[in-house]
Amino acid sequence: MEGMQAYGAGKAGGAFDPVTFFQQPQTILRIVSWLFSIVIFGCIANEGYINRPNEVEEYCIFNRNQNACNYGVFMGSMAFLCCMAFLALDVYFPQISSVKDRKKAVLADIGLSAFWSFMWFVGFCFLANQWQVTKHEDNPLREGGDAARAAITFSFFSIFTWAGQSFLAFQRYKLGADSALFSQEYTDPSQDAAGAPYTSFGGDDVESPGGGAGGQANSDGAFDGTSGYQRQDY
Repeated sequence: MEGMQAYGAGKAGGAFDPVTFFQQPQTILRIVSWLFSIVIFGCIANEGYINRPNEVEEYCIFNRNQNACNYGVFMGSMAFLCCMAFLALDVYFPQISSVKDRKKAVLADIGLSAFWSFMWFVGFCFLANQWQVTKHEDNPLREGGDAARAAITFSFFSIFTWAGQSFLAFQRYKLGADSALFSQEYTDPSQDAAGAPYTSFGGDDVESPGGGAGGQANSDGAFDGTSGYQRQDY
């Protein structure tokens, strides 16, 4: 029974093993996605705003489009928080005793990971397009070019790390609950016995002390009202 699992984790109440936890594929992908989000957020927040030599106000390095920088900063910060939340859920997941709650957690992992993969795809396309149409005169000194390219590159990598998390969560969902330990159709034997119909003892199954069914016939005849009182010989 030690190997029984439900949605990728064993029975609740087991001891937390950090070595095993950090060796899990979904944990590795979450940490990588977490690092990517930090890089994207840091690159745009620190070097994503520049200005011309004759200007004081700074503009977004991506074609002076503030929406591009805002999108990258927002996605990086939110992905950072989401990765932290998923890592905390992975730590707590083996302690969840309810199979239904585990199923909800795995479904949420599938949906949110797929959503983030799609959003990073949109972000990659958006940032790459705005960087491609950026004018040279807007940044004559080529400041922040490496940071912009790093943000685009790690946005592209984030598509696959989040897609991988969604795929692994889907594999856990397919694994489902082990029927031997987490069967949804299990019935308590005591409840099954209590629900069985009560069977009474029939008079035909009881033999009279006199031997056989004759005793029952005599008894019926002795108490038959149509024959009146009959004397019994002992």
